[in-house]
Amino acid sequence: MTRVLVVDDEPQILRALRINLRVRQYEVFTAATGAEALAVAGHHPPDLVILDLGLPDLSGIEVIQGLRGWTTAPIVVLSGRADSADKVEALDAGADDYVTKPFSMDELLARMRAAVRRAGAPDEQPRIRLGHLVVDLAAKRVEHAAPAALSRTGPDAGPDAGPDTGPDAGGADGPDSPDGDIRLTPTEWHLLEVLLRHPGKLMSQQQLLTEVWGSGYASATGNLRLYMAQLRRKLEPDPARPHWLITEPGMGYRYQPDPDDDPGR
Repeated sequence: MTRVLVVDDEPQILRALRINLRVRQYEVFTAATGAEALAVAGHHPPDLVILDLGLPDLSGIEVIQGLRGWTTAPIVVLSGRADSADKVEALDAGADDYVTKPFSMDELLARMRAAVRRAGAPDEQPRIRLGHLVVDLAAKRVEHAAPAALSRTGPDAGPDAGPDTGPDAGGADGPDSPDGDIRLTPTEWHLLEVLLRHPGKLMSQQQLLTEVWGSGYASATGNLRLYMAQLRRKLEPDPARPHWLITEPGMGYRYQPDPDDDPGR
């Protein structure tokens, strides 16, 4: 079932779209503000976003930029702004299509189907190897690799974010689910996905906080340190000497892939 996030500050439009899309077997989440949209997307990563530009807090452009920091899900702008400059700005920011209000439901549905087709099937998203683990971004699973495929060099030294005392840390080794997968909380998953989608790139603390928690958390560096520590406990062989989830002191974090890893395996 395709998951759609609808973002609009007009209750009538949210209600109409929610009803119409659910009848057509879409899974629908809604948000009335930009900050709410980023938070909902983080907890329920969408397959497609329908986004109004005129929101009461963040601009639609800021929401597009926040989403594009970690997801390639198609974004269809649905706005009353018909000026070509607004369309160009939205498309340049990362939107995939632009529909003006008032709109035809049939046309919007056709644009949505076309955007999803262009995005490709979910299984085209990468599988990333972290030593004996494989992160499947399409299935949103962290699973153990087949024993015959295991090969990696030893962990490199690197500073850690400190001990983890979070309520959902889940134990010193990170709990496995009954099927053997590594279980991550929604916030841990969102943070990991943002880092993995930018291999080798330094992600600033403020950028990560804004994209994972929303614009109101840009100074909550304690949250970021806590969740990075939790991810390392669950994914790194030696959390005190991280090999992939690297701290750049005073700047931020980066995912540093092994040069000989094949992310597609």
